[in-house]
Amino acid sequence: MATDFQQKERLPEITDRIVETYHELGTIHHLGHCPLPSQDAVIKAAQELKELIFPGYRRRQNLHMGNVIYHVGNIVDSLHDILTMQIGRAMRHQYVQTHGADCENLPNIDFEAEGQKKTIQFLEMIPEIRRALATDVQAALDGDPAATCSDEIIFCYPGLEAITIYRIAHELYEMQVPIIPRMLSEWAHVQTGIDIHPGAKIGHSFFIDHGTGVVIGETCDIDEHVKIYQGVTLGALSFPKDSEGRIIREQKRHPTIEKGVVIYANATILGGDTVIGHDAVIGASVSLMKSVVPNTIVTIEKPSLRFREAS
Repeated sequence: MATDFQQKERLPEITDRIVETYHELGTIHHLGHCPLPSQDAVIKAAQELKELIFPGYRRRQNLHMGNVIYHVGNIVDSLHDILTMQIGRAMRHQYVQTHGADCENLPNIDFEAEGQKKTIQFLEMIPEIRRALATDVQAALDGDPAATCSDEIIFCYPGLEAITIYRIAHELYEMQVPIIPRMLSEWAHVQTGIDIHPGAKIGHSFFIDHGTGVVIGETCDIDEHVKIYQGVTLGALSFPKDSEGRIIREQKRHPTIEKGVVIYANATILGGDTVIGHDAVIGASVSLMKSVVPNTIVTIEKPSLRFREAS
């Protein structure tokens, strides 16, 4: 026991050494600054939004047209309060970062009021988000012979889960809400293994089958009725840099996928100038860095197999 106590006496020294690194490495802590958006609160908002989008599937069952308005009203009220605070925090943080301002001496800007404006604007978009997701559910039902009904897709399909969070995050991204869209998309990434940047533009009736390992970059343009399989990467080539070696941002870096394209498992399509024409089919494990004209099937030439008796 004495030995254990002697070991524990080292803990204050270890604590001091850890805190010393907070002075040494100022770039990876957020101490003494304005509060950041809360990850827990943002995830709670995402769960509440899914309850609005797919009522009756999650926490509250036995809903019907007679009582659903009260259920929805309570959630909308809760979301108003959560998002007002979290968006206000995100906007204040962005102001501090872009203006080099001191959080204690900010100009007279009511960030919570600005957060409320954006929250109301976002909540007004939920009917359109639901309409888009209804087409995504139907695309999964039409595109997967293993799917028995839309309920199964809503309960079980990670592709729909990722697309749901993407469509929420994309609206916030388009409204220029900082940080929160990426928090949402990375949470969905962890949950599903599907990485969709909220800046990507994705049309209706989008279906991701299986889904694990899919990556869709920030400047992708994906038209309607596109279907992709697991392991697909829609990525960028090497990033251009300016004369001082800094990455040049706000350029189209990721491909354009036109209407009706199917992309099979583990295909990789790279580059902002790469366009996959409508109704093309990109086969499994194909790697592309150039455009494909419409109605083209692109496959890897089938390798030959060798069979021999086991020794």
